[in-house]
Amino acid sequence: MNALFPAGFRWGSATAAYQIEGAAHEDGRTPSVWDTFSRTPGKVRNGDTGDIAADHYHRMRADVALMKEVGLTDYRFSVSWSRIQPTGRGPANQKGADFYRALCDELLEAGIRPVATLYHWDLPQELEDDGGWPERSTAERFAEYAGLAAEALGDRIATWTTLNEPWCAAFLGYGSGVHAPGRTDERAALRAAHHLNLAHGLAARVLREAVPPSTELSLTLNLHAVRALSDAPEDVDAARRIDAVGNRIFLDPVFRGRLPADLIEDTRHLTDWSFVRDGDLETVSAPIDSLGINYYSPSVVAAGTSETPSPWPGAADRVRFPPAPGPRTAMDWPVDATGLHELLVRLRDELPGVPLLITENGAAYDDYADPEGRVRDPERVAYLDAHLAATHRAIADGVDVRGYFLWSLLDNFEWAYGYGKRFGIVHVDFASQRRTPKDSARWYAEVIARGGLLR
Repeated sequence: MNALFPAGFRWGSATAAYQIEGAAHEDGRTPSVWDTFSRTPGKVRNGDTGDIAADHYHRMRADVALMKEVGLTDYRFSVSWSRIQPTGRGPANQKGADFYRALCDELLEAGIRPVATLYHWDLPQELEDDGGWPERSTAERFAEYAGLAAEALGDRIATWTTLNEPWCAAFLGYGSGVHAPGRTDERAALRAAHHLNLAHGLAARVLREAVPPSTELSLTLNLHAVRALSDAPEDVDAARRIDAVGNRIFLDPVFRGRLPADLIEDTRHLTDWSFVRDGDLETVSAPIDSLGINYYSPSVVAAGTSETPSPWPGAADRVRFPPAPGPRTAMDWPVDATGLHELLVRLRDELPGVPLLITENGAAYDDYADPEGRVRDPERVAYLDAHLAATHRAIADGVDVRGYFLWSLLDNFEWAYGYGKRFGIVHVDFASQRRTPKDSARWYAEVIARGGLLR
């Protein structure tokens, strides 16, 4: 018996601008924080940059043809802020806008719904030079950029996502420093988190006024499926702390119009939160039409001390992350689809009436083309099958999940890992830019065609 998904379920894949586009210096694009960070010695493995990446900027039409071949109903991509609005200020760059208009037109011609993310971590470097996300002005600039993007693409985009994973932008970028811009300041990280929330609210307001009423507005969070190592009170409290600074720091402002009281208490030694102004949380909590969830693996936590600098402001001196059991991906992330089911059920209970999209889910493995040119990736197929099965169970349990976006369509620039980690269902030979659909691409095409899993 097949495990079929509801009629109209959205079958997608996802990418990000800096990871695939390349053309870093073409048609008016200016540097982002990732251009700068990747050129900083020791920050990115092998000194790799996104200058060329998967060269999607020049190979877009062929890539859309691959999407059509797989059978995608939706394609989630991000818009490069510094391609649309160089330096983060001023009018739209028409050549940059033309690229995204052409992409949307190609998608629509192929019968694929365009899903656009305004921000996937590539802040224009000039805005970082002015202080970046720890400064309120960056949120205000983001709202202006949202208006330019809506003017250029609003008649073509079915779903606008304001931010992708603000936790990573705030806490990996300004806390642990392992992502661009590479700063290590817990106080700045907390300020960045609030201003990212504010940017979401301001941009959502602009989009509501600028795009057709039928357009879906969304936000994507990488929520953490947090599990205490034991029932000991100190381990349970460690899980609470991580849930506060990993999940509720975004969920509560967006959906409840408040900051978690325990988060404020946990971080009292770092900040008094006076950067949160009257009216901010009302702006942040404006209604949205769906919530995107990015999930890869669960997080096991226990009392102890984690490495510093840490992406967990207020928790590093009290929390450690013991390894989770089970098989692991090439990223050394545990494979455990039950965490996705748990997370979806939690959101069903805590956010009734909010439709959900799984906007990223996938795995990196050490893929290669064999002598026959075939890329066999059975571990990825097993990973995806298990996580889609978990999604199907969640839907059966009453969770309103409306779509699944596999990460990722193409092998790409994997941030600080450079080109050493492959998440794509399409193999990219970066020397020749040759695309080869992996076995997982054929498997996903069959899943989409039948509308579900074989069981």
